Amino acid sequence: MKTYISVFGFLLISNFCFSQTIPSKEVQIKTALMAAPDEKKDGAMVYGYDSNGNFVVLRNGTNEMVCITDDPNSPGFSVSSYQKGLEPFMERGRELKKEGKSFQEIFDTREAEAKSGKLKMPDEGATLFVLTADAENYDPSTGEVSDTYLRYVVYLPWATAESTGLPLKPSAPGMPWIMDPGTHRAHIMITPPRN
Repeated sequence: MKTYISVFGFLLISNFCFSQTIPSKEVQIKTALMAAPDEKKDGAMVYGYDSNGNFVVLRNGTNEMVCITDDPNSPGFSVSSYQKGLEPFMERGRELKKEGKSFQEIFDTREAEAKSGKLKMPDEGATLFVLTADAENYDPSTGEVSDTYLRYVVYLPWATAESTGLPLKPSAPGMPWIMDPGTHRAHIMITPPRN
């Protein structure tokens, strides 16, 4: 009996502590929008977390951008924004990750589904923006973030170094290059030099 009470107490405390780490809806929306281009912020859709830690839509959108707030269970600070043509790809990745699949299993599953037409990929490319910061530079109670770093990814499914003229690795700081060429996940990486 004592063991059951201890376990129950631990679960209550764990749930209470977890719910305490999730920022308010307003803070989540504020920080998620930091990754979006300025002219796209007002109409962007925003995903985040409810008080139970469930991944939910915090705000519906009216334009082509989707933003995702920082995951309170991941170290550091990271928010992103992407063109909605990437939503099927992103959503499928979230589903497979939730199932406990490894990075390679997720890659292989999406590759097969994209080749078969089951997974819809953007026809003309789509951009992802990722804004990050160290944990000590983020205040989840106010949504204030300092010393951020923004990088860009342009997804071009099936593109190659030959079809784009891009190298397979950067030869200068900030130089665009192509990653995962010839696959559903082919994308141009743009990582500006850090100040």
